[in-house]
Amino acid sequence: MSASTTGQSRTLRLPGFIDERRSGRFQLGIVLLCGLVMFLDGFDTQAINYMAPAITKDWGLTKADMGPIFSAALVGLMIGYLVIAPLSDKFGHKRLVVAGTLLFALSTLASVWVQNPEQLLTLRFVTGIGLGATTPSTIALTAEYSPKRLRASFVLAIYVGFSIGFVAANYAADWLIPTHGWRSVFVAGAVLPLVLALALLVWLPESLSFLIRRGRQPAAYAVFRKIDPSLPALTDPRIEAENSAQGERVKLRQLVSRGQLLGTVLLWMVFALNLAMFYGLQSWLPTILADHGYSSGTLATASSMTTIGGIAVAFVIGPAMDRLGAFGSLATLYFAGGAFLALMTVALGAPVWLLLIAIFLIGCGVSGGQKSVIALASVFYPVEVRSTGVGWALGIGRVGGILGPLIIGAALSGGWSAQLVFLALVVPSVVCGTLVLYLGRSGKAAAR
Repeated sequence: MSASTTGQSRTLRLPGFIDERRSGRFQLGIVLLCGLVMFLDGFDTQAINYMAPAITKDWGLTKADMGPIFSAALVGLMIGYLVIAPLSDKFGHKRLVVAGTLLFALSTLASVWVQNPEQLLTLRFVTGIGLGATTPSTIALTAEYSPKRLRASFVLAIYVGFSIGFVAANYAADWLIPTHGWRSVFVAGAVLPLVLALALLVWLPESLSFLIRRGRQPAAYAVFRKIDPSLPALTDPRIEAENSAQGERVKLRQLVSRGQLLGTVLLWMVFALNLAMFYGLQSWLPTILADHGYSSGTLATASSMTTIGGIAVAFVIGPAMDRLGAFGSLATLYFAGGAFLALMTVALGAPVWLLLIAIFLIGCGVSGGQKSVIALASVFYPVEVRSTGVGWALGIGRVGGILGPLIIGAALSGGWSAQLVFLALVVPSVVCGTLVLYLGRSGKAAAR
């Protein structure tokens, strides 16, 4: 890029402009804001699980009565991922993030005054839509403002916020419910995103590709100057996208066009298999451990270890994906995760310390794989279809998340031992690694 004097025209190019510069405070601020959105997403998703015992006791419900309430948010999430997220093409990523945050904040606030399960179910459904609308655009914005050499690390960093929200929901519920009742958790879960929505409105920038697509060159250049304050003030800035499709309207069919169909379907399979393993283990691990005679305290610690493992490995796998290759690094993690799952056949019935180490390692492979495949999607899809691609991958993946607990439950009910279940889970982990390797090799072949 050549220098230009104040008031003259200057041509800048994306994504080279971002890739060639170090990440400054402006971009790190975007990562922080998007990480806070993901934190509140995780907080809201998990808080209802900790509130359930108090709700059932207060209203005289059974565990079965709470099932539809849990499912309502998942259905809302799928609608948010599949239907609302693609609207970022029309309205912009920033508007979707702000609107989605406000929607789940207000629906959570309204939940403070619910009087029956039907009202709570409806509001959980609306909350799920808001959460599903924010996540793909949050990931897309983080990826777009990250230089290529740090993209996977930054996307993984904001998704770690989701896991930290899981843990924070536990502590918040333990602190608030005994003193203030279960409705107080909804208050906390509403006030925080309302405050964050104001911060997003002020400080979160719009997608550069969206601004260029809409012909808003001066607005785009103003963002460029926030990234690089040394740029001069220009009256007629010109910005070009290296990919001409960045100036076109995004169509959903681009995800399943002839050149993209196989890769998209295989990526959906990885998402679905990974989420099936994740939610299957989250649902049945406490029961399996209880059946093997472990104490309730061990059960609580073990459930946390899967999340902690996913957080810990993110600090390793993110830089590895950026520096060594996204596909090879993630495939290695899946293969290692298969070995860790096999290790559980020995760890069950072993001393607690060995059991917790095994579960921590499983969390690295399964929970860490879930975060990493989202980072992979942000690398796999070009900027013009990134939000739609990530949204649909998350939405289709939820099918696996729904089926996983059902399949493992059916296996246990059918007489399978816990050891056999863990051995069976090795298969989808290895399949995920194989599919990711294939995606990487086919991508290199296409590039050649």
